[in-house]
Amino acid sequence: MLREFMAKDPLHPRPVDDALDPSRRYGESIESNYAGAVSFLRRPYARSADGADVAVWGVPLDTSVSNRPGTRFGPRAIREASTVNVGDPAYPFGFDIFADMAVVDTGDCSLDYGRIDEAPAAIEAQAAARLGSGAHLVTLGGDHFLTYPVLKALVAKLGRPVAMVQFDAHQDTWDDDGSRIDHGTMITRAVREGLILPERSIQIGIRTNAPQDYGISIVDGLLAQELGPLATASRILGHVEDTPVYVTFDIDCLDPAFAPGTGTPVPGGFSSAFAISCLRRLGALDLKGFDIVEVSPPYDHAGVTALAGVSMAQIYLGLLAERKRAGKAIRP
Repeated sequence: MLREFMAKDPLHPRPVDDALDPSRRYGESIESNYAGAVSFLRRPYARSADGADVAVWGVPLDTSVSNRPGTRFGPRAIREASTVNVGDPAYPFGFDIFADMAVVDTGDCSLDYGRIDEAPAAIEAQAAARLGSGAHLVTLGGDHFLTYPVLKALVAKLGRPVAMVQFDAHQDTWDDDGSRIDHGTMITRAVREGLILPERSIQIGIRTNAPQDYGISIVDGLLAQELGPLATASRILGHVEDTPVYVTFDIDCLDPAFAPGTGTPVPGGFSSAFAISCLRRLGALDLKGFDIVEVSPPYDHAGVTALAGVSMAQIYLGLLAERKRAGKAIRP
């Protein structure tokens, strides 16, 4: 698309930095992927999500990891990688997913690295502020602990608990005394505090064992591979049904061959193609929020993990765009 535009007027191409134009709420960007301000998928930066359908933001957190740190750099890496995905209709949707859906990049969560005990409340409050504008929230992580305070803000906004679809190598249901900041226990806390409905929640791609499942259904990595992406998606749809749902995608759900840049890699995971195929078929769910977490650039190679993270978030945005085109509400 950029080449076509410049061919018409090569001496006066369209200016770069779509991200800095707050009036440009709709339509795909046609910037070169190697130049310009780096927002997520070239969406305009905005201090507020007022008037937007979707607010994207980052939570640069890595203080609750149990293994390799580095996910604080995840949101920045995902944004940079996302420039590769602009300029053409989003695959596999085949249409401009931003033509009728206003998406803004609202920057990152402000966290004081010297007061990590205040991080949960800070994430919750800043998520609530974005949700308070009426926008659908898409979160770029950051380690997986962030799902817990974001869920708290979402459930407070909705006034009811949600189902959870969790793509992950780990259950994250280890014991928690109610005060831990830990990327392996936040699902335990979410269940105990009534944020999610275990009987309607499902974990996909699990390749480790935790002592508790709290009644959450599990399609582990081996079973998912045997089922294939279509049947796995069918399992998800049949389990969640019409319950409002939050989707959390831990990048370590993918095999380390496709996502080496993560803190706790586990062999035997999905290919990027498997995950895209499965996620793409979840548009019938009553989607209420999404995060992509555990991208750790210091362990990445050629940016492939960040690029995989972009793809999962873009597929989710495409599902929202389809829902809006069909006349369905996407604001929580």
